[in-house]
Parts: sequence; structure tokens; C-alpha cells
Amino acid sequence: MNAPILSSTFFLTLLLMVGLFFFIRASVKDRTQQVKLMAQLPKISLLEQLQTYFTQRAYDLTAVDPQEETMTFEGFVRPSWFLAIFLSILAAVGLLCLGFVLCFIYPPLTPLFLGIGLLSPLAGVFYWKKAGRREKICLTLENTPDSALGECSVVTVIAHRDELIQLQQALALRPIS
Repeated sequence: MNAPILSSTFFLTLLLMVGLFFFIRASVKDRTQQVKLMAQLPKISLLEQLQTYFTQRAYDLTAVDPQEETMTFEGFVRPSWFLAIFLSILAAVGLLCLGFVLCFIYPPLTPLFLGIGLLSPLAGVFYWKKAGRREKICLTLENTPDSALGECSVVTVIAHRDELIQLQQALALRPIS
């Protein structure tokens, strides 16, 4: 192959490797969000439902502040086997592609360049060590913004975005913008 083709292929492969690196790093990023949710329930029954829901999802009640009407739950979030294996496979493909391009550029070191692919399990190990963590959920009950809707309650929840989606679906809570 000629030099312009090899150099442009090498440059594009390096760009793909940078993207892969940031994708793997983003797999363990904290995605905590705050959202206000409204329910057509009185405060006490909403609190009981929330406590039951989070207890069933293996969260422990760690703090209650009656003056501020807040509750804090904590639980351990386990990493996903599927995602660890998937990230390792993506890393293997990316590193092997980089190795192949380097083999064309400098053929005497072909075994060394193809050996780069053996580093791919490090992506799964990185994810596994960083993704398993204790997660905190904070709930704050607030006064109803509009009494024309009947008896309803507003709760502010600070939690991981996936947990917020599950909570809204399970308890039929509506977000307030």
C-alpha cells in the first residue's frame, strides 16, 4: 500500500481508538439527576409506597429527617456481566484493528502489534471495578403546588437516572417541569 492510504487509515484508526477510550470511560460515569414527581396520593401513603418500593429493590433506609421531610436510602449497585464482556469485545476489536494498521506500517514488529489485542480484558476489568458502588437516593416531600388537582403530593428525588425511570413506571408518578 502507498503512504497516503496508510497514513490516513492510521489517523482514522487513532480517532476511533480515542472514541472507544471515552466510551469505555463513560460506562462508569455517575448519572445522578434530580427530578420532581407528582402523585395523586396523600403524603403519608406516598411515603409508605416509596419506602416499600426502595426496600424491595434492596435499598436500606439510612436517614430520616422529619423537620425537612427527607429520607435517604443506600444500596449497592452491582456491575453488569453483559456490559463487562461487551466492553472487552469492543476493546478487542478496536485494539486488533490498531494492531493490523501498525503491522502494515512497520511489518517487522507484527507479533508485537497483534499482541496489543491481549490488553482488551482490561476494559472489562476497569468497568467491573468502577461500576460496582454504593448508591444514595434522597427523597424530599414538598407542599402541593396546586390544590385544584385534588389531593396530591410532590416528591423531589435525587438518584441515578435509570432508577428514576424505574420509579416513575412502578408508582405511576408524573414529572413536574
